[in-house]
Amino acid sequence: MAAGSMKDIKLRIKSVQSTMQITKAMELVASSKMRRAKQRMENSRPYFTALHQTLTDIAASNRDFSSPYMKQREVKNTCYVVIAGDRGLAGGYNSNVFKMVQAHTEGKNYCVLPVGKKALELYQHKGVSVISTAFGEAADISVSDCFEMARILSEQYLAGTFDEIYVVYTNFVSMLSQNAAVLKLLPFAARDELGRDAVAPSNHSLILYEPDSETVFNQIIPEYLSGIIYGALCESVASELAARRTAMDSATKNATQMIDNLNLYYNRARQAAITQEISEIVAGAEQ
Repeated sequence: MAAGSMKDIKLRIKSVQSTMQITKAMELVASSKMRRAKQRMENSRPYFTALHQTLTDIAASNRDFSSPYMKQREVKNTCYVVIAGDRGLAGGYNSNVFKMVQAHTEGKNYCVLPVGKKALELYQHKGVSVISTAFGEAADISVSDCFEMARILSEQYLAGTFDEIYVVYTNFVSMLSQNAAVLKLLPFAARDELGRDAVAPSNHSLILYEPDSETVFNQIIPEYLSGIIYGALCESVASELAARRTAMDSATKNATQMIDNLNLYYNRARQAAITQEISEIVAGAEQ
């Protein structure tokens, strides 16, 4: 019986060691990819920051604006661009995004533009209206794909398919901290970094727009949407890799601890088997 127990423990140790090798490899892969993703994220931030500042300056210096992208209207339907991952094994990365969407859509009529396999699978399973299934692979999304998403969103927004647009993504704070966030895209509001109404720049009278500021503003909006979506995607990819690295590191540590405990049980079982054999030999010799 002890021999059978020892064999089971050895098989269990071997199984856990194989799992630990996989988690360690996944941790190293995530760490390697994350450095590139973090660099891409940092490089993308100035782009849509400049776009947002330009739009804010135009809107703040032209109070008589009648752009359809700024007009507040009755909200009958809302569109959410939901950025999730293609795979699991990343801790609470995907579930945190979906919980944020669920809380934000409470009592609303809404549709989604899913980015990533997990988002596409979830909302197709729930029967939520999906604008497009063309962006189901988050890892393969490029800048041109973001422009295509922005084109679809701006056209359907102008057509009245929905009255608001939000993007739900994961904000990369640090290697150990990633927070799900919701950002309103349209209708555009001229706000500064603190959320206050923007003030026209002091040199706004020196800025001339051809043919006029409203046309320039309407032409920049799709660029702005694509920039924000691309930036959110970069943040989400970096966050997913950081979450996966943390999860795999934790799994590797748990596997190491489990192996140590199994080795302890194995040594105890082996010691018990040796003691039993010695006892049997001594008892046989006394007879």
